[in-house]
Amino acid sequence: MIYQLKRHPLSIEAFFRHCLVLTYALPREILAPLLPPGLTLDTYQEFGFVAVAMVQTEALRPVFLPSIVGQDFFLTGYRIFTRYQNASGRTLRGLRILRSDTDRRLMAAAGNLLTHYAYHTARVRCTQEGESLEIRITTPHKEADLEMIADLASKPAPLPEGSPFPTLQEARKYAGPLPFTFDYEPETHSIIIIQGVRQQWDPQPVRVEVRENTFFDHAPFKNAQPILANAFHLADVPYLWKRGVREPLPKGVR
Repeated sequence: MIYQLKRHPLSIEAFFRHCLVLTYALPREILAPLLPPGLTLDTYQEFGFVAVAMVQTEALRPVFLPSIVGQDFFLTGYRIFTRYQNASGRTLRGLRILRSDTDRRLMAAAGNLLTHYAYHTARVRCTQEGESLEIRITTPHKEADLEMIADLASKPAPLPEGSPFPTLQEARKYAGPLPFTFDYEPETHSIIIIQGVRQQWDPQPVRVEVRENTFFDHAPFKNAQPILANAFHLADVPYLWKRGVREPLPKGVR
C-alpha cells in the first residue's frame, strides 16, 4: 500500500547551517478546524500558533549512509503547534505540517513519497552579508512567497511589537521545532509520530523585517490578521528524525 510508505519509514539525519523560525499568533477558531482527529491545538490565551521554519539543510540522508551522499537543500515549513495524548496517556507537544517548500525537485519527490509533509518546489535565495541574513522564496502562483531579513547581530532581540507573549521565556516555548511531528493516516485512522533528536538547541531571538508572506493571504487565514509573536535563529545544529511510529486512534475519536 502506497500510504504505508508515507509513515516516515527511515531514520534521517542532517545538519542545519541556518534555522530561522517565525511564529505567528492567530485566533484559535481559525486554526482548530485545520487539525485532523486525535490532535488538539496548543494555545496561549486566545491564540493558536503557526511556525514558519526556514532551514538551510546540509547532508540530509538515511542514518546508515555517509554524509558525502547527503542532499543539500533549503526547506520552508508551515506548521501548527499541537498536542497529542498517546496510547499510554502521555501528552506530547508537537507540530502538524500544513505545507513545505524546497528548492530541490528530488527532495520534493522523495518527501511526498515518504511523508505527509506536502512538499512543493520553489525558487529560493538565501544570502548572508555580515550579520544580515536575507531569504527570498518564490512559489509558482504566490501561494507561499516569503521575503525577509534577519539582523543576526541583534541577538538577543526583544520580542516583536504586539507579541502576545509577556516575556522571552514564554516565547521560547514556541520557538520550534518541538520534539514531535504528527501526521494523520486516514486509511487506518491512526496518528504517525515522528520524533526529532537534536544534540544542541539554543534558539536566540533576533530582529526581523518581514517584507512579504503570502501564505497568510489565502483562506482560511486571509482575514485573520496574524501577529508575529517571536523570531528565533540558530546555526550549525546536527539533527536526526527517528522513523515514524503509528498509533491507532480509538474508534470514537473524530
